[in-house]
Amino acid sequence: MRAALYARVSTHDQQTLPLQMAEMREYAAKRGWHVVLEVEEVGSGARVRPRREELIKAARRRKIDLIVVWRLDRWGRSLLDLISTLQELLSLEVGFVSLSDALDMTTPAGRALAGMLAVFAEFERDILRERVKAGIAHARRQGKPHGRPPSVVFRAPEAQALFAQGLSKREIAKRLNVSRTSVRRLISAIDGTSGGTAA
Repeated sequence: MRAALYARVSTHDQQTLPLQMAEMREYAAKRGWHVVLEVEEVGSGARVRPRREELIKAARRRKIDLIVVWRLDRWGRSLLDLISTLQELLSLEVGFVSLSDALDMTTPAGRALAGMLAVFAEFERDILRERVKAGIAHARRQGKPHGRPPSVVFRAPEAQALFAQGLSKREIAKRLNVSRTSVRRLISAIDGTSGGTAA
């Protein structure tokens, strides 16, 4: 079995990195797995983990048979992220082992547990969807606008009138609550100039 080891630490907690790697190497040796890839990632709460993405790509290319992590929170950013990545690994028939959490997806029991986790993840998604719907309904009852703000194009008559009154583009942007860049483009279209620099 070709194993990949993945260790992640926060920027201020890098001293556990050697510990994670040592324990994973020892475990892989006991199981008779051949470690072909060791990945270390440093970062605090980053949404994008490039080294982890490289590891997932290696799994897709069938370069590894399983991934070993020290603890589940080293791998997943959230429950939904954890489940979605585990499901992909299952579909690729790539094993996943978390030492501290006694999760071993190379066994039938581990794969069954991953399936149960997927049910809980779907439950969480349903709850989030219901909360969003309830929030939108509440906002509408309160008369609050919902959705993306209207494009500056629809504010063209107001912008043109304010510009004709001699207001600066900066002031027009402030009054219409749009960016100065949008006002500059709009005024340029209105007066047929290049727009120049913002006043």
